[in-house]
Amino acid sequence: MRWDRLFDDLEAQLAARARLELDAEVAERTRTERSKITLGERVVGATGSALVVRLRGGTVVRGVLEDSGDGWLLLVEPTGRQTIVATGAVLGISGLRRPRDDTRARRFGIGSALRGISRDRRAVVVVDVDGGTVQGTIDAVGADAFEITEHPVDSPRRAEHVLGERVVPFAAVALVGSA
Repeated sequence: MRWDRLFDDLEAQLAARARLELDAEVAERTRTERSKITLGERVVGATGSALVVRLRGGTVVRGVLEDSGDGWLLLVEPTGRQTIVATGAVLGISGLRRPRDDTRARRFGIGSALRGISRDRRAVVVVDVDGGTVQGTIDAVGADAFEITEHPVDSPRRAEHVLGERVVPFAAVALVGSA
């Protein structure tokens, strides 16, 4: 009788140890898989979610994630205003959910997105990573910077409304919002 209890106890201990080892292995594999998920993959998985994005310079943007790509997010704010956020200026994002396997980010970068805005010729508000703003129309987009003609967003881009011209490096952009 005593041998049976001893063997049962030994078997229970082996089973418990095997469960602990399996749990540790699963936890380690989970950590390893999570370590491979980039911010871009987390963000694209949140398409359609309401996000709060905190940027360098103290700017906070709230909106629904409509689209994303290499280095940028497109949020639609509660006012309906569309805002492109440069991920390089992001300090934190609230509202992200786990990524879905079927969602993919656009492959083009922020330069391509800004070229599309430039072709549209609509006035924008640009907020830099220090919280400074400039408003006007994007005239040209280069490899790592863009030119913006400064004018009030409620006035057309005409000579009498132009306040100046500025070149803004992509690295300095926190967000570009529709006027």
